[in-house]
This record gives sequence, C-alpha cells and structure tokens, in this order.
Amino acid sequence: MASRTVPLVDLGKQHAALRPEIDAAIAGVIDSGRFILGPEVATFEEELAQACDAKFTVGVSSGTDALLLALMALGVGPGDEVVTSAFTFFATAGVIARLGAKPVFADIEEESFNLDPSAALAASGSQTTALMPVNLYGRLASLPKTDIPIIEDAAQSVGCGTPRGLAAGYSFFPTKNVGALGDAGAVATNDADFADKLKLLRTHGGRPKYFHEAVGGNFRIDALQAAVLRIKLRMLEDWNQARRANAARYSELFAGSGVEEVKTPQDSPEHIYHQYTICVPKRDELRTHLKEQGIATEIYYPQPLHLQECFSDLGYKAGSLPNTEKAAEQALSLPVHQHLDADDQEYVTKQVAAFYGK
Repeated sequence: MASRTVPLVDLGKQHAALRPEIDAAIAGVIDSGRFILGPEVATFEEELAQACDAKFTVGVSSGTDALLLALMALGVGPGDEVVTSAFTFFATAGVIARLGAKPVFADIEEESFNLDPSAALAASGSQTTALMPVNLYGRLASLPKTDIPIIEDAAQSVGCGTPRGLAAGYSFFPTKNVGALGDAGAVATNDADFADKLKLLRTHGGRPKYFHEAVGGNFRIDALQAAVLRIKLRMLEDWNQARRANAARYSELFAGSGVEEVKTPQDSPEHIYHQYTICVPKRDELRTHLKEQGIATEIYYPQPLHLQECFSDLGYKAGSLPNTEKAAEQALSLPVHQHLDADDQEYVTKQVAAFYGK
C-alpha cells in the first residue's frame, strides 16, 4: 500500500475553491434562459481575447472543433496537404483527414518535442495549404519563416500570447490549464475577415438565420461553459505561474538527485507546463513503479500518428521520424498542476530516483 497518493490533476481542489462562484454563474445562465451563444458567450470571447492578446476569439464546442473550424475557414479540402507533427493528440491530424486533405508529418525537435521548423518546410510542397505546428505540453513551437498560412494547435498553451500565425485553436477540456465542465474550445486570430468567417461557419454558414451562404457546422460553445470559463480565466495567469514554479522545482530536484537517466524538459519563457514531461529509459517499468507508490503519471503519446493504423495508407514506416519515435518510447508526464505542493514533488523525485537505484 502506497504511503501517499499524488494525482496527475486535482480538479477537486480547483473546484472547491471556486464552487460558490461557479454555482452562481450557472444559476445566472439558467435564470437568463440564454443557453446558446448570447451575451455570456460574447463577454467570454472578449475576455479570452484580452487574455490571449488577440484581436478576436470565437468560442466553439471543443478543441478539436477549433482546429477543424480554422481549417474550414481557410478552405482546406480534398487535394490539399497540411504539414504537422506526428507527436501530438490524434485530433491534430484527424481534422485534416476529415476535410479530405492529406496530413503530412514532419519530425520534431528532440529538445522541445515540437515540430522542427526546417523539417516542416522540407516536407512542404506545391499542394501544401497550411502548416499546423503544435505547442506541445504548453511550450510554444518555433515557427518557420514562410508565406504558407499557419494554424497553431494551441490546445495546451492558452495564455502563452497572441496567435503568431493566421489563427490558434485552443482546448478547454477539463484537465487543461483552464478547463470547462465538459468540452469547449476557441479559435483566436488577429484577422478580422477570418474571424468573421469563423463565426459564419460556426452556425452552419447561416446569416441571417435560415439563409446559408456556406456549408458550416454546429460548432457553438454552450453559454454554461462560457460562464464557468470566465471565472477560471481570471485565475489563468496565477495558475500558469504556479505550474512554472512547480516545473522549476522539479528540475532543481532532479538536478540534485544524481539520477543521470532522467532528461528533464527544456525550459522556455513561453512554457506554461500543461505537462512536465521527462524522457527516461525503461519508461513503462518506471511508470508501473510510480503507480505502485501512489503517483499518477501519463504517457503523451505512446503511438505517434504516422504509425497509426488509420494513416497506414500514407506510407510512413518505423524509422521515418526518429525523434518522434524516440519521444513516444521515452516520454512520461509527471504531476505538475497548480495545487501540487513541494512535499509531493520531493516524494515523486525520490521515487523516480529509487527506481534507478539512487
């Protein structure tokens, strides 16, 4: 029996502190009777734009739909190619394939886990309609200098700054740095015409109601989720700073532990540590050991996208993307949430060290 438990996330503590405000916000939406779009969503979009240093944000139904909507607004479709990372959540490439376009995978940088800009440009061609770098684990990816439109998969990096390409898609899945009570997302952009296109396609391409100038979808964010997110958004900067402090403490503890097998994540001023991910040999065995000691971990992501069965027709083989495949074999994410205390981090570090005989 483990002497203590360290959860990967702690939504209980997060919601306990905010529960009165959340209850009041939900009651306010119920009393208003405005559940679809409306003033709550409009205000949330304004506040999110300010938090993201963006001119416009458009609230949507999920982080997946944020990426899908952005590609639709760009006009991506059959015959097009979108260059992206294979070391990411499935939605990144899934939305490309859903539009009939072809995902083209380029390798990642070994140190940052993010798409290698030079590899992305090398993989681009005459049919490349967009680049989709992923700000994995909360660290901004380096962007190549190119005229190709860039849609950032910023699902894990809300609060890192303004969209640096045409648009950025955010996720508010409950475990993100700022999470809804269910699925929700948003697209941020500094382009007024693109923002207008996003809003049009969000509601089936209809404007005015029942008159459709384009084929869109139902990508609307619920007013209830917007109301909850408005409360959490006020905490985002403090929460991100707490995660950064926890990450710095981990790195300091590992540096003093004498465990040479642990490769800690590369820091960056624009890293908000949605995850604190180490690379280690015997990763799966270490994870089993930590579970036995009451420490929750996760593997993001054990099977890179270019080797997924559903993309086998693209022709990638093992060895095609060496940095990506190495990360998939060695990456392990440790608890780093804002409610984690120093004692828990010392416990985690000691258990990792114990596994490697230190």
